[in-house]
Amino acid sequence: NFRVDLCCFLRFDDIKEGDVVRHDGKRSDGYLEHIFKHAAKELFGMDVKEITYKALKNKDFQEVTLEKDGETVLRFAAAYGFRNIQNMVLKLKKGKFLYHFVEVLACPGGCLNGKGQAQSEDGKPDRALLAQMGEVYTAIPVRLPETNLHVQKVYQDWLEGMDSKKAQETLHTTYSAVNQSTSSLDIKW
Repeated sequence: NFRVDLCCFLRFDDIKEGDVVRHDGKRSDGYLEHIFKHAAKELFGMDVKEITYKALKNKDFQEVTLEKDGETVLRFAAAYGFRNIQNMVLKLKKGKFLYHFVEVLACPGGCLNGKGQAQSEDGKPDRALLAQMGEVYTAIPVRLPETNLHVQKVYQDWLEGMDSKKAQETLHTTYSAVNQSTSSLDIKW
């Protein structure tokens, strides 16, 4: 099952500067850390405090796993940059991608490293400014998405509750394999 992040759909016209919060995690990337900790707690009763990323082929393709009784029970990946995304899609098509969750970001290095971000005049990343932006981001207080009053209001007023049929139909989906006779040469990016 897949659940859409409601924060993407909400408008926060009445938010003041002091109200700005961030999700759990050390960087401005997505919600991998929050989802991993939440899944560990909900599915396996494990309270994960710290997450350790393991770089695989490069620093922009990393893995996070949870082990219980010597068995890997959760396997998440972070794939940043189009080369890693393309490799991930190819592995998925071959049935050789064994992750429960994948965080995909187009920018190598994550969101702070995006083309609209901190660059010097010659178009290269401004490392000092990136580090400063990272520090500013980590100084913002963390608030779990499920404690956000705006999200709770959407669930209550529009989705008829957290576990309602409407919430299930609106925010969840399932995926199944589609049999196609295409080769990797037929993939159109």
